[in-house]
Amino acid sequence: MIRAKQLDSGDDLTWAGELQGVWVDARDPDADDLTALRAAFPLNRFALEDALERGHWSRAEQYPEHAFITVRSFVKPETPDDFTERVSIFVFADAVLTLSSVGTRALDAVWALTGRDAVNSAHEVTYELLDHTADTFFALADGLETQLDALEERVFLNARENPVAAVFELKHLLAHARRLASDAREATSVLGRHADCSAQDLVRYRDAQDSFTRAAGRLDSLRDFLTSLLDLHLNLQSQRMNEVMRTLTAVSVVFLPLTFLAGVWGMNFHHMPELAWPYGYALAWASFLLVGGLLALYFRRKGWW
Repeated sequence: MIRAKQLDSGDDLTWAGELQGVWVDARDPDADDLTALRAAFPLNRFALEDALERGHWSRAEQYPEHAFITVRSFVKPETPDDFTERVSIFVFADAVLTLSSVGTRALDAVWALTGRDAVNSAHEVTYELLDHTADTFFALADGLETQLDALEERVFLNARENPVAAVFELKHLLAHARRLASDAREATSVLGRHADCSAQDLVRYRDAQDSFTRAAGRLDSLRDFLTSLLDLHLNLQSQRMNEVMRTLTAVSVVFLPLTFLAGVWGMNFHHMPELAWPYGYALAWASFLLVGGLLALYFRRKGWW
């Protein structure tokens, strides 16, 4: 599907090969669409191959025919998953061509803005597409931050909660998002350095680059938070284990003197006055209860039990 929009007015057009003041958006182009686009626009062969290649990484280049940039972002950043989308942008002097498989969130958002005072040239459209793509990474960071807060609360409230699997799943997603944001930042930087555009457009591209930089930095912070959360979980588990060991040790210490007394009175000597005494059995039990009770009371006051 090919659609077009007049840059200066924002009116949708039935594209008939216009090359000036127009934004042409091609989604999942077939062979006939590509033939029409090649006949109208001087498309660099290598750029077109990159745009049509599935799963291509983010990159930018200034070709003799046009500037070119392709960037990846997440399909549903509010509910983070691994599914990504990509838009490739061919920037001409007074026209812009975008290629994608099924469109992107940024394409739909900028399409509605085209024709306004701030979006009426090829480089302005390109900047808005990059800026809205960067916004998807911030939306992703917001969604992940909400998940991390919930995970942290679960770790504190539920002693039996084991967050290791969830932590590593989120770390994998964050690493993937961080790589996409960094690639988009580098591509935007290359476009800003080499694109044939005005000083004002260069400022716009630097602003988009800064947005990707801040998005990558925020994702790094969330990844560090995940590492800290995992360390916190391990420390809590170690603390709980220490508490259990402390209780077991206290119980063992309480029974240690009782075991000693039982061992003494269990020796088979003939001359042990306690054995012949009528109250010897009561004395043994009284000794057990007194020594055990005093030790238990001492440990309780010390907070060891």
